[in-house]
Amino acid sequence: MTSMIIAIDGPSGAGKSTLGRMIAREFNLLYIDTGAMYRAVALAVTESGVSTSDRAAVAEVTGRAVINLRGDPDSLRVMLDGRDVSDEIRSERIGHTASVVSAIPEVRRELVRRQREMGARSGGVVLDGRDIGTVVFPAAAVKFFLTAVPEARAKRRYDEERVKAQEHTFEDTLADINARDRRDSTRADSPLAIAEDAVVIDTTELSIEDVFARMVDVIRDRQQAGGQNMSL
Repeated sequence: MTSMIIAIDGPSGAGKSTLGRMIAREFNLLYIDTGAMYRAVALAVTESGVSTSDRAAVAEVTGRAVINLRGDPDSLRVMLDGRDVSDEIRSERIGHTASVVSAIPEVRRELVRRQREMGARSGGVVLDGRDIGTVVFPAAAVKFFLTAVPEARAKRRYDEERVKAQEHTFEDTLADINARDRRDSTRADSPLAIAEDAVVIDTTELSIEDVFARMVDVIRDRQQAGGQNMSL
C-alpha cells in the first residue's frame, strides 16, 4: 500500500498549521508541523547561548537536538530532548529566532532529512511549511500553496498574540510578517516558492471553513482519479 503525502506550503500567517491539522484529521493521517520543528531548534539554540550568526555552532546544536512530535493533530505536543516545549516555542522571540536559523542551509538539510524519515515511516502524512512541495516531498500526491495579503496575515497573527496576552502592536506584527517574507523568499537554501503543480489558494477573503472545503474537494478528486492510495 502506498502512502498519501499532502504538502501545504505558504508564508507566515496563511493558515497552514490550522488547515494542516484539519486535513490530517479528516483523512486520518499523521500531521507534521515542520514550523514547530524549526521553533524547537530555535529554542535549543537560544538555551545553548550560541549566536545565530555562528552557522557552525547552530548546526551543531541542531544535530544534537532530539525533537519529537507526539499526539493527534488537535493535541500535538512538541518534545525537545525529552521535555514538552509546546508552549515555550510559541513566543514571538522564538518565532523570530526560528525565522533566522531556518535560513541556515545546514539546519534546513538536517530537518529536511528528519521530516523525510518521519513521512516515510507513516502510512500517510500531512506536512506544512515553506518548502514541503518543492524540497522535502517534491513528488507529493497533493500540493497546496496557501497565501494571503500581508495585512490579512498580520491581522490573524496579531489576534492570536492578543489572545495570548503578548503585547505587540499591529504595526509591529506586520513589520515582522514582511521581514519573514523577505527572509523566506530570498534565502539561498530552499527559498519559499510555489511548486509548479501546487494548487494555489488565496485565503485573504476566505474563511478557514471555505479553504478547508476547497482542499478536501481537491484531495478527493485526486483520490478518485488515481485510486484510493496516492504514491509519493
